[in-house]
Amino acid sequence: RFNVLLRDDKSFPYILITSDHWAPQILKHRGARTRKGHYYGPFASAGAVNRTVNALQRAFLLRSCLDSFFEARTRPCLLYQIKRCAAPCTQEIDFAGYSELVREANEFLSGRSRLVQKELGLEMDTASNALDFERAAIYRDRLAALSAITSHQGINPRNVEEADVFALHQAGGYNCVEVFFFRTGQNWGNRAYFPKADRTLGAAEVLGAFMAQFYDDKPPPRLVLVSHEFEERALLAQALTSKSGRKVEVSVPQRGERKELVLHALANAREALARKLADTSSQQKLLKALTETFGLPRQPRRIEVYDNSHISGSNAVGAMVVAGLEGFRKNQYRKFNIRSTKLTPGDDYGMLREVLQRRFKRLLAESPREARTALPLPSPQGGEGGERSEPGEGAHALTALLGTPSPDALRASTSPQRGEVKAESDERDERDDSPWPDLVLIDGGQGQLHCAQETLVSLGVTDVPLVAIAKGPDRDAGRETFFMAGRKPFKLPPRDPLLYFVERMRDEAHRFAIGSHRARRKRDIREAGLQEISGIGPTRKRALLHHFGTVKAIERASLPDLAQVPGINAETARKIYEFFHETAQ
Repeated sequence: RFNVLLRDDKSFPYILITSDHWAPQILKHRGARTRKGHYYGPFASAGAVNRTVNALQRAFLLRSCLDSFFEARTRPCLLYQIKRCAAPCTQEIDFAGYSELVREANEFLSGRSRLVQKELGLEMDTASNALDFERAAIYRDRLAALSAITSHQGINPRNVEEADVFALHQAGGYNCVEVFFFRTGQNWGNRAYFPKADRTLGAAEVLGAFMAQFYDDKPPPRLVLVSHEFEERALLAQALTSKSGRKVEVSVPQRGERKELVLHALANAREALARKLADTSSQQKLLKALTETFGLPRQPRRIEVYDNSHISGSNAVGAMVVAGLEGFRKNQYRKFNIRSTKLTPGDDYGMLREVLQRRFKRLLAESPREARTALPLPSPQGGEGGERSEPGEGAHALTALLGTPSPDALRASTSPQRGEVKAESDERDERDDSPWPDLVLIDGGQGQLHCAQETLVSLGVTDVPLVAIAKGPDRDAGRETFFMAGRKPFKLPPRDPLLYFVERMRDEAHRFAIGSHRARRKRDIREAGLQEISGIGPTRKRALLHHFGTVKAIERASLPDLAQVPGINAETARKIYEFFHETAQ
């Protein structure tokens, strides 16, 4: 009852300025801090880190390339040309000059941004007075880049050096926790969480349970500000102090700047939850239309979409994406490296059969059929099974009054009204947490549908609806044909919102499958070297690596760049380029 499900296993990103090389590198970092250097963070998102790193490159001209790429350079790369790197690799800047840039970057990220900006302003004035306008323009551009960083940060506290701010807002039985990260007096971003909790819990209880899980794998700051007083606040402060080895204060501010920070976070939480409820309502309408159009026995709460990707059978990968009322559930995506050695290269049916077998065998082992509520059969009229479609989780506050309680729910009640709500809530929670899909979408036609049916029947799974989606003529989106067991193939109107909804799920599975395939293919190419390309022997391979430094750089190279390598003629350059840029199926 008091457990809050905080389903987020991602570590927060940091900015790292390395110190294990004479020319330190700036980069985004996740995970354990095993490399020597200065770490700055956490940042709320990878996007915030990427924006900051790009701006810091323009401001301080630090390199971001790998050490192997750095050591192999004989001329400055494109980043030097666009004024985002000082090019220490080719001695365009001396050691002392580059070390000064590194010092300024560390000073800025350590909270002394105004001092750094003041120094750059003085340097710009000095260069301008000396009529060295080119150098003055460089300092001007660097100052503009630093201003861009501070402008993106929004609110920056005056007297709070290091703190995390938590604010919780509840509406319609749902929770949103907004978390702000302040380090070195700067706002390093915010993130909204939507933890699942018992609907009867108050804000204080949810926030207390949330925070205990939040810092399970994250380092706490010296100060934690919260919007609600909760019972375990002092105990949490003791635990965080013990974990971090320094005093950690957990406070509910009542006035002043700290109170303003909490109110700002609370306003963000209120807006984020309103957006989510609005999006959920729209998703609810699409799922209801999906249920009616496809004649499903109940409204799906979990939809699994399957696709595979390969090139002539090599590096074959199957992919599964998951969608529900809240949209795509990316933390539940799965990829399947095709293992069977008996498949004919390019056998799409065989690959689909292997993916479904592995997926549903695991489901049967981890979530036995007896523990799953059976799907009700469709009504004789082919409708929705007696109007028992249940409202989705996120839209429950908006649509709860539209549902009709089941007879089991009514029988389970001692007080009819109260028992009805409880039984319906229990069934909803059970379905929310169930890993079993209510609908399976397959990218393909009649053949893929039969293959999927045979596979599931052989495993004893007969009550999961299957739909195959075949692309239109010339693979034209908007003219797809749908195949279902017991129904003739049918199409949806070209501008039907439901068609766009299904296309979006199909395209997301396609994107994930191709991305997984390309990642596996690139890894194999790097492991195997370049010998897979016809016409590339040891001599040409050595010439390519000497010119570009790494296989990754060769992969990114354009056709004219490849043709400039000694010993590589136009035909060989074309083969290399096509090898790395061939389109996956």
